[in-house]
Amino acid sequence: MPRSILLAGLLALVAGCSGDAEPEAAARPALVVQARTQGAALSAYAGEVRARHEPALAFRIGGKVARRLVDVGDRVKAGQALAELDASDVSLQRESAQAALASAESDLALAASELERYKSLFDRQLVSRSLYDARVSAHEAAQARVRQARAQASVSENQADYAVLRAPGRGVIAQRLAEAGQVVAAGQTVFVLAEDGEREVLISVPERDAAGFAPGRKLAVELWSMPGRRFPGVLREIAPAADAQARTFAARVSFDPGQASVDLGQSARVYATAEGGEELAVPLSAVYEHEGQAALWVVDAAKSTVHLRPVQLGPYGERWVPVKSGLQPGEWVVAAGVHLLLEGQRIKPIDGDNRPVELVPAPADAR
Repeated sequence: MPRSILLAGLLALVAGCSGDAEPEAAARPALVVQARTQGAALSAYAGEVRARHEPALAFRIGGKVARRLVDVGDRVKAGQALAELDASDVSLQRESAQAALASAESDLALAASELERYKSLFDRQLVSRSLYDARVSAHEAAQARVRQARAQASVSENQADYAVLRAPGRGVIAQRLAEAGQVVAAGQTVFVLAEDGEREVLISVPERDAAGFAPGRKLAVELWSMPGRRFPGVLREIAPAADAQARTFAARVSFDPGQASVDLGQSARVYATAEGGEELAVPLSAVYEHEGQAALWVVDAAKSTVHLRPVQLGPYGERWVPVKSGLQPGEWVVAAGVHLLLEGQRIKPIDGDNRPVELVPAPADAR
């Protein structure tokens, strides 16, 4: 019995000693990469080919659309009729104006004859000066009424012409916004015409990039129908205010396609090279979000431990993202499994082929 008690005591002592010294946690394997410098980042913006001039066509008077003579996609020439209004009321107004003009001219003829007669009587001193002056005033008033009636008749003639909507130039009907039988107001858009000539690409620029887009900036345009072929372009204009819903700025890029065939509405990409020369970049998989801010797990090369560091990133690319601030050239970052790490955790650095990586500290002048 005493030997059993002694053995139990020794086992308890050994168990107590082993609980006081926990084994050190094993280092976690982690894929690491070294922050590298790359050429200025190339940002791509999706766009659509549009005409340089796209006037919205509308009737200058209101009325009911009697006929629609063209459809979307039709080519038109300058002066071609596109739609007509019901001209019944316009014709009546024109007849009324012409009748008023005829009446005013008749009154003028009567006033002229009265003036001539009174002048003859006044010269023979058979009527007073006041009566003669009254006839002069009546004649001048009749002349004014004729001018007024003639102007009103011209307006009525113009309105009769306004009942026919005509194309201001050659081009293609891009939109149709009214149909036969519809009542439209004066100035209400009926068609949108894409005029022949210069072509542009309409893009949407995010708020973070808008400051770098000034008219005259050199860009490159690539059509989806011709991948790999880029045409030189220039930013012609950018909207002064952001879209209320998308919060992006509409921008138009002029480009010269040369002999290439470019269709309206064709998809395109506009490439912009970031200003500032070379910059640091890390893989997209290295980016970690901490409290709503981008961060990287930076490796302490001397201790093989990781530390979370907030950084400022540039526009995201397909595989890499530029780092604007918060990282120095040559520093190592964890490039995979960033959501599994803890602050100060020891790692076993490996490369993409599962081979151990010897961490080389960044140069002192880069820190």
